Amino acid sequence: MKFKIAFTLLGLVFAFNVASAQDCRVTLSLFNESAKVKNFSDAYPKYKDLLKNCSDYHILIYKRGEKMLEGMIDVAETEERKQELIQEFINNQMMRLENFPNDTKEGAMLADVAMIKYKHEIGTLEERLKAFEDVAEADKDNFSSPVAIYAYFRTANDLNDTGERDIQFLFDKYDEVIELIEIQENDKAAEAQPLIEKKQSQQELTSRESRILKNSEIYLRNYTKIKGSVNSLLGSKADCDNLIPLYNKEFDEKKSDVSWLRNANARLSAKDCTEDPLFFKVSEALHKKEPSANSAYSLGQLAEAEGNRAKALEYFNEAAELETSKSKKSRIYYRIANNYKDRGNYSQARSYYRRALDSKPSLGIAYLKIADMYAKSANDCGKTVFEKRAVYWLAADYATRAGIVDPSISSNADATAESYKARAPQKSDIFQEEAAGRKISFSNCWIRESVVVPNI
Repeated sequence: MKFKIAFTLLGLVFAFNVASAQDCRVTLSLFNESAKVKNFSDAYPKYKDLLKNCSDYHILIYKRGEKMLEGMIDVAETEERKQELIQEFINNQMMRLENFPNDTKEGAMLADVAMIKYKHEIGTLEERLKAFEDVAEADKDNFSSPVAIYAYFRTANDLNDTGERDIQFLFDKYDEVIELIEIQENDKAAEAQPLIEKKQSQQELTSRESRILKNSEIYLRNYTKIKGSVNSLLGSKADCDNLIPLYNKEFDEKKSDVSWLRNANARLSAKDCTEDPLFFKVSEALHKKEPSANSAYSLGQLAEAEGNRAKALEYFNEAAELETSKSKKSRIYYRIANNYKDRGNYSQARSYYRRALDSKPSLGIAYLKIADMYAKSANDCGKTVFEKRAVYWLAADYATRAGIVDPSISSNADATAESYKARAPQKSDIFQEEAAGRKISFSNCWIRESVVVPNI
């Protein structure tokens, strides 16, 4: 008898759960249809019902709820109602994170919260800044919205303009924001790189790969624009005319302060304020107190300016070994590569350009430099005139990659690629040689790569 009662109760519970799931499914379907066509008066009550009774049923509740609430905020008739809806929007994002953590990026949700506060000026400037700082602290790898990253720095800049925060604070925020942008640039460039190479080797991309490549290119262009906007905001606040007097005034008092020396050195180096005696004083003092990547790099810059390239390379390599930031390590390798390139040592230069790209896949200028070296080596590679000219296809491929991973140089990169293609064998040459689709290896020179003759 007890078994029958228990079984009956279990059946009732199961039936209740099935009915509840069906109710949730029906309500969600009706909500989704109304919200899609912006019938907010019909969608909103169903949304509230879903939050109350079906909060963990489906992530679409929150995805569609986000769009609906954004639309309702924009048309709210009173300030009081707008504020209520803004709070509901924040709750929506946080409930999504709570109920669907595996399908939700914390950084993206916190960035949405920070942006709604920024857009509608919720709280003080300091409170809005704190909302963005929470994103960077909790999940900076997924702090990916270009607009939100810009808003973060804009808020910091406003605090500096009002006198609530000093210039060093703004410099620190600038460094942080540029790092955030470069994290995303590198992720997108690394995502795109194998697809670019696949496409250039005349293999067909799947529809999914084409979509990934297209999205990566869009994001890279947007990050380039945001970086330009951030630099424009900082503007003359961080030029040498302002930095040198600022740090000169404080040097005697701060020359034993490693933290101050580190910041001053990094800022002067980043802005190429390296010809003033202050830069040498700061760099030398820092290297004595705390040998680091920054101080070694700065001393390398000074040695290079004095014409001592061997000493400069010694310092630069020391800096690369000490550096932990991939972006900064890339900058060092790029400088070493340029040093070798200027001396005509193309093989060593390419090795360091590749190291720079390994650390920062979005460093398009490194691809452009490799392309230039290949083009200049055309007469030294290949066994026939056709093969020598085929080097220009390889150079064009590298130039094209440069523009894809770094849209800020795309115009120059695309024009360079076209100029190389014009110097490569043309359709009549390929036909005459019966070379379409043939793989040409440049194993008789330093390039030691190959290219497939295009079917043109």
